[in-house]
Amino acid sequence: MIAGLLLAVLAGSLVSLQNIFNSKVNEHTGSWTTTALVLGMGFVASLTFSLIVEGRATFRLQHMQPWYWISGMIGVGVVICLVQGVKLLGPTYAISLVMTSQLGFALLWDSMGWLGLDKVPFTLNQLLGVLVIIGGIIVFKLGEQRKKEAHPVRSEG
Repeated sequence: MIAGLLLAVLAGSLVSLQNIFNSKVNEHTGSWTTTALVLGMGFVASLTFSLIVEGRATFRLQHMQPWYWISGMIGVGVVICLVQGVKLLGPTYAISLVMTSQLGFALLWDSMGWLGLDKVPFTLNQLLGVLVIIGGIIVFKLGEQRKKEAHPVRSEG
């Protein structure tokens, strides 16, 4: 369990880091170019590591539903939306919304047993957990607004 927790924390830090890098790339190119670079480089890296670690087993894809293949296309939507979200909202606010959305939809899919998942009973504690996170985002955003109102940016001219 500790390994799973550490890997999840590492994944979260890597996603945040990747979004910062993606937004910097997007400042110099367009969103579609950024997406192509991110996913293209990810493909090269993952294929290389897969071949090193798994060898020929990389190409054994038995017993996989054909519709699972759309995952890569979903990744295009993820990168485009994240790049634009970070650009429009800033990294912290955008990522907090993304994480809340992930948690909310994971809870929905788990509790409904959709997409081949084992059905997990929906509990009040789960709902409260999501609501607490949403409350935290609201507090974060309101604090940011108050700070801007207290210290308005002055233009020099």
